[in-house]
Amino acid sequence: MNICTSAIIWVLSTSFICLISPAHAAKVDQVNKLRLKPDAQQKVCLTCHSGFQELLKKPFIHTPIKQGGCTACHSPHTSHHPKMLAAEVSALCLTCHSGILPKDSRSTHKVVLEGKCALCHNPHAADNKSNLLKGGNELCYGCHKDMAEATNKAKFKHSPVGKGCINCHNPHASTKAAFLLKTEVPALCKSCHQTDKPIFIKQHGNYPVANSRCTQCHNAHGSDRAGILYNTSHQPFANKQCGQCHEGAAAQQPLALKKKGFELCRGCHNSVINEMFTKNRLHWPVVGKDGCLNCHSPHASSQKGLLKEPTIPLCGKCHADTIQRQEKSVTKHQPIKEGTCSACHSPHASDNVLLMTQKSTIELCGSCHDWQKHATHPIGEKIVDKRNKNLTVQCLSCHRAHGTEYKQMIPFPTITELCTQCHVEYKR
Repeated sequence: MNICTSAIIWVLSTSFICLISPAHAAKVDQVNKLRLKPDAQQKVCLTCHSGFQELLKKPFIHTPIKQGGCTACHSPHTSHHPKMLAAEVSALCLTCHSGILPKDSRSTHKVVLEGKCALCHNPHAADNKSNLLKGGNELCYGCHKDMAEATNKAKFKHSPVGKGCINCHNPHASTKAAFLLKTEVPALCKSCHQTDKPIFIKQHGNYPVANSRCTQCHNAHGSDRAGILYNTSHQPFANKQCGQCHEGAAAQQPLALKKKGFELCRGCHNSVINEMFTKNRLHWPVVGKDGCLNCHSPHASSQKGLLKEPTIPLCGKCHADTIQRQEKSVTKHQPIKEGTCSACHSPHASDNVLLMTQKSTIELCGSCHDWQKHATHPIGEKIVDKRNKNLTVQCLSCHRAHGTEYKQMIPFPTITELCTQCHVEYKR
């Protein structure tokens, strides 16, 4: 009999300990890291947190809790995180739900990126599948209130919307499309709509639009126009006069435009375009490759003036730095906050620098602000800027129209630092 066999016989005979393989010991230790007594993992927590007894009667219970492991998420002794969590919420959830955020996402839900899982899920138990706080669209509408209001008011409703947002959207992230769409348009739309049907072809004037982007004309969430077309429509489009801009439906290239850029729009908007070209400065998109279509939709839109999207994101595609500056600004400039860039700038052309709607900055600012009730600092053409004798003192000498990280949109932390840029004799 060798030494190992003798040892095993001695252990069994004394019943002092049980032989456990290293692998099995590691597995047991992982489940019960704190070496709690049998059945104590959840019971010991509930002696103080008795309110959870009722919560655990709900039909959907988070798996770690169902398995009796409060310590899977919480530290029972001390923690650097709120609610005694073992880690930051985003990192904690991703230890089990790592597939929620794929590396090649084309769009990601903001709350997921911010690690705010608890805005949608109850981490313990809930009445809804996936531990959701609310069921169906009610959960989504909690944040997307504008969408909820518009959808509920819409005269013509899109059937999938009523059945649930997740018919078209992934709630966490999408690897295939923007806006969390499950797949790109028109493939997503064609999963329900048969584009080879005669009725579909007839409704679209016999034009081959089966592979066109449906959301250029249709509001996927519902609208007040038949066919869920956007509420604001281009007149030729609304009258089904596609031939005004496109080649005929039977042409070799039926969807081709008859003219390029602003020349296409000149046929109807001749006076507007002629007026643009009398100005000293043109907004570059007007004369860019796609002309008016850089900013306007040729068919229909949810925005006034057939803009492709609201002003802030539209202007932000080129002027991202300006939009970011405003977002970070302590004092918000009302026109930008409301998305009315055209209150100060002409979107097409102007005789003034920066496409300003008025030549005088003072007069432009004065259309909203009564500068005469200001701190009476002298401004105007006769007041020379001490920092640059080629400039005169005006509103932008002290304020930044698009905001700064300091109060009152001034470019320095304090009024004193601002004033002493010119009045150097008062510097300390």
